[in-house]
Formats: sequence, structure tokens, C-alpha cells
Amino acid sequence: MPTISPDTGLTYLESLKRDGFVRIPKVLSEEEIEKLRAAAQRTVEMARAGKWPYIRTLPKQFPPWGSDPSNGIWGVQHLMHPDLPDHSLFTSSYFNSGVREVIKELLDDDNDDRLVMELYNMLIRPDKDFALRWHRDDVPPTATAEEEVARLNKPAWHAQWNLPLYEDRSLIVVPGSHARARTDAERNADPFADELPNMKVVEMMPGDVIFYNNNILHRGVYDSTKERMTLHGSIGHVNGKTARPRNVLQHGVGEWADKINFSDLSEEEQPIAIAMRDRLVKMGAENQNVGFSQGGNE
Repeated sequence: MPTISPDTGLTYLESLKRDGFVRIPKVLSEEEIEKLRAAAQRTVEMARAGKWPYIRTLPKQFPPWGSDPSNGIWGVQHLMHPDLPDHSLFTSSYFNSGVREVIKELLDDDNDDRLVMELYNMLIRPDKDFALRWHRDDVPPTATAEEEVARLNKPAWHAQWNLPLYEDRSLIVVPGSHARARTDAERNADPFADELPNMKVVEMMPGDVIFYNNNILHRGVYDSTKERMTLHGSIGHVNGKTARPRNVLQHGVGEWADKINFSDLSEEEQPIAIAMRDRLVKMGAENQNVGFSQGGNE
């Protein structure tokens, strides 16, 4: 039976289709949150100290990023990388059965054999206040209305989520904008405008999961005075073999995915995870030099 959203009264899938985002409340227990907070803290400390090269550096908004944290960072990449000390705990959270079941509902396909491992990163409190411009993840701002509609009319073939370990109000969206071209007001607005018509600040509590269409018009506004450790992941579907490679592989995950260690997963989860990882590796082998969704310079 489809699950009903407590926020909208619609199913999760209906909510996602209508609004472009949906909240799944209390996916993690308090114990799970505390364990992940401790691991996240250790990981962030490594990254700020220059001991983890896969980071999102200030003030750059989009990939690729360098590995020098001296100007500050706002994210940590590759939580499942086998060289990261807490990779096992992060990997277990990525393959959390509760999250995966919702993903299958949102993809309208209950078959694990069609899921593709993609990305798992962490968005953190920046060293100084920082904001992303209004954007769609895989549609450049230079796209015409016709180009936007052509891309938005294609199935998403993935589920992307934020899972906060602390209260998080950083994600701002324009509900419904995932299904239409930008209005004249949106197209002509300052890219860093504090206000757009009908925008909504997405309120996230620890242990909730917010799924959102990555081509909804959205931005992030990050307060350097408020703790933030939000797990940021995506899982794809095999039918996205032409739509997803650039969005996923631009982060460099294909360079190490074949080395992920799944030994701490349950006997039931291990074969699912291995098969999902192998589909990602196949994607990488079939798609070379994918470029960057936002051009690579911003």
C-alpha cells in the first residue's frame, strides 16, 4: 500500500509529483542519529584539518572542487569511500532499508534489481556564511524555456534526499517548479535573490528525510553560526542510463566505487548493495568525459 504523507494527505509519490519534494518523518531512531552525529563530527574534523581531500570548498558552488580547505569548506564528499575511517557506518545508513523502501515507492518500482548506487555526501556548517544561487541541478541557467521543458518532461529516474542530523532550514525551493519552465520573474531575478514568489523554506528535523526532484528551482543558504550535518544522497534507476551519468559521475565517484566495502551490511543487504554498486561501475565504464552540469567554473 502506498504511504500517505502526514504533511499533504497524498501518497509520497503524489506529493513528490505535485510539489517536487516530500518529507518522510523520523526515519532514524535517536540512537542511530547519535551514532551518525559522532561519525559525522570525526569526518568533518578530518576534512577541516586537510586530512580528507574530497570536500566542497568555499566559495565554489558546484563541482569540481579542489582539496585545499584553507578558505573553508561547506561539504564533505564520498562518505562510502573505503579510505574514510567511518565509511562502514555511512554505508549502512545509505542502504538503510527504510530509506530504500521509500525510494522504490517514489520510483514506482519495487524491484531492488533495478536500483543503481549513486552519491553519498554531507552538507555541513560552512566556515563563513555561504549561499548557492537559484538553480536546477542538471539544467544550466542559460537554458531557454523550451530547453527547460524538454529536460523537465523527461522522467527523473532517481531519488535524491537530505537527511539532517541536526535541525536544518538551509534548503529553499519553489514548489511545483520542477514541472515547468521558469517564469519571467524567476528568469530575470537576481541569482542570489533572498525572495522569489511562492518560495518555501524546507524545515527538516533530525532523522527526517526530505526527498526532492533535483531539477526543482532551489538554492541553499548556509548559516556559519548553526551546526549542520546533513547527509545528502541519491539512488538511481537502470532506466536513467542516459539521464543520470553526468549528474552522478561529475563528482568523481566512479574512480573508487569498485573498492567499496560492504562487509558490515547484513546478509540480506550485501547482495543488493553489491549489485547496485556494479551498476554504477558499469555506468562509469560506458560514460567517459561526461563534463559538468553547471559548466565546472562556478
